[in-house]
Amino acid sequence: MKKISLVFIYLISFIFMEFFYKIIIYKDIFRISIISMLIFLISFSIFLSIITKLFKNEKVNKIIFIIIMSLIAIWFSAQYVIKSYFNFYISLSTFQIADQVRDFAYKGIVEVLKRLPGILIFFLPLILSLIFSKKIDFEKKSFKKYIVLLCMSIGFYGVFLSALNIKKSETYSSYDLYYNINDVSLNVENFGVLNTFLIDTKRAIFGFHEKIHLSSDIKNEEETSKKEEEIVYEYNNLNINFDELINKETNSNIKELHEYFKNDAGTLQNEYTGIFKGKNLILFMAESFNEIAVNEKLTPTLYKLVNNGFVFNNFYTPTIYSTIGGEFQELTGLYAGGTDILSKFRSGNLAFPQGVANKFKEINYKTFAYHNNSYRFQDRNKYLKSMGFDNFLACNNGLEALINCKEWPESDVDMINATVNDYINEDNFMVFYATVSGHATYKFDSNAQARKHRDEYNSYGFNYSEGPASYLAAQMELDKSLETLIKKLDESGKLNDTVIALVGDHYPYELSIDEINEISSYEKEERVTVNKSNFILWNNEMEKVEVNKVGSELDVIPTIYNSFGIDYDSRLFIGKDILSTTEGLAIFADRSWVTNKGIYYAATKKFVPTNNEEVSDEYINNMNKIVNNKIVMSKLIIENDYYRNIEIEEISGN
Repeated sequence: MKKISLVFIYLISFIFMEFFYKIIIYKDIFRISIISMLIFLISFSIFLSIITKLFKNEKVNKIIFIIIMSLIAIWFSAQYVIKSYFNFYISLSTFQIADQVRDFAYKGIVEVLKRLPGILIFFLPLILSLIFSKKIDFEKKSFKKYIVLLCMSIGFYGVFLSALNIKKSETYSSYDLYYNINDVSLNVENFGVLNTFLIDTKRAIFGFHEKIHLSSDIKNEEETSKKEEEIVYEYNNLNINFDELINKETNSNIKELHEYFKNDAGTLQNEYTGIFKGKNLILFMAESFNEIAVNEKLTPTLYKLVNNGFVFNNFYTPTIYSTIGGEFQELTGLYAGGTDILSKFRSGNLAFPQGVANKFKEINYKTFAYHNNSYRFQDRNKYLKSMGFDNFLACNNGLEALINCKEWPESDVDMINATVNDYINEDNFMVFYATVSGHATYKFDSNAQARKHRDEYNSYGFNYSEGPASYLAAQMELDKSLETLIKKLDESGKLNDTVIALVGDHYPYELSIDEINEISSYEKEERVTVNKSNFILWNNEMEKVEVNKVGSELDVIPTIYNSFGIDYDSRLFIGKDILSTTEGLAIFADRSWVTNKGIYYAATKKFVPTNNEEVSDEYINNMNKIVNNKIVMSKLIIENDYYRNIEIEEISGN
């Protein structure tokens, strides 16, 4: 009886795993890119069959087969678990922030067990192959046959490369992704899990530099100069001679950054420039805070702050690499476009002369930072210092003596009560709080803060399932911490002179989209609108100001600097002051984006206009280039420690 070809076994196995992955992650398999993916899988299957049958001993070849299939099944399973829980894909650089996953390993075990049926399906080809292994051909072939197989593998790979040229001029075409853009998310969707791994490996070994498009950037961003108004506003820029820097620079990447920022006009000051000048600032990064947590009954303080002060009606907190990505974007105004740059950021070795604590210290503010979990988590003790926070206090470096650091999650109210006296009597203070009470898991029995507020939550008669209910109960602790803070500021006479700013790090991704929509006032989808949230920027004395422009975490620090009248260079931030005339923009993990004209879904190349407003293909293409530029520039800034260079070369003067 003729045995089954190993090429066939590999090919059928890979097709099965790729299609199953697309079904459980995207609920969609029918795209044109599937054709090129299949061609690649043929080439790859032929190549692996050669590798598998190099030895005369069939048992050795069988062991090689088992190892290959096991590693591939593990990789698919890992991508499945990480994507479905943390909402990002694994790449080789992801292991640089593996401790973020490791620190919640106990939760990871639970998530793996929850997805065990899917994981077993990824191992099904291996299991069936072992059961019927005697019918599979593991026999070593002649050298001549190997040459034929190798030529076939190369031939199919050549067909795959040729197929990339189909519609190659389109943004995010397969050609563009393969040669010009480094985006694991889009690569997985277009090329599949296996090919993306190989692309990622090649780029990790040999390096990869994305192209930018200077000619089509910036000019779209800032063209309004308020000439028609009585006041002509200046730009929020410092005196930097980019021409001189370009002429001096020998590093091509830094020179590229100089040229990019030279072409950026920056953002104009506006009627809100300096509105908070001289006031204190308390800035929050609130764990898993999202607009669905704002409820007039359950979280009345959040409701008050969200709906007063500056009211940002189109704000997003794009979920990119979980907490570290959200905090990076909030504090730096840069896009968190890769775990490699997040790893460099976490080292604390980068210069941030325009970092939030550094800038406030320049104008004689005392700065403080707090977190009610481990001070070493994701190296917060290192990167906060590079931002200018010299006295960061958290659990295990002093806060444990003041609050209960052994419950999970820890109390935001306790953190406020334990720390507010550190700064409340200072003449001017700037404080950063990274909260934890809203953290998963969202079950009453395993979440100390949800359990604390369960009775009060139940008293309001809501009928949500346990996940959404315990999420809301946990967010009630954040709400009460803000209530406590406001009360203490008021009692000390500092409330009118203090601004409270707050954004979330990401949406509560442990909740399913169906659970999120139980609470949401409108139907959210999983790519973009699930990230829609709130940015609180509030002072007790100010009148309500509605802001309809799109904004995101990247825009937080530039907006704060402008409203506090702080001298800064708006060109050096990828995010922009939301209160300026710059067109609003939010960028998401897969390079989808939102402007006030609509939502662009990068994976499907679909644009959904706002209010049926028509936009041209030219506008969409230009916005795609702008988005790519911002992502590339963010990466180059961190990789080249660019701000240190600017700090040295900057010409004084404001």
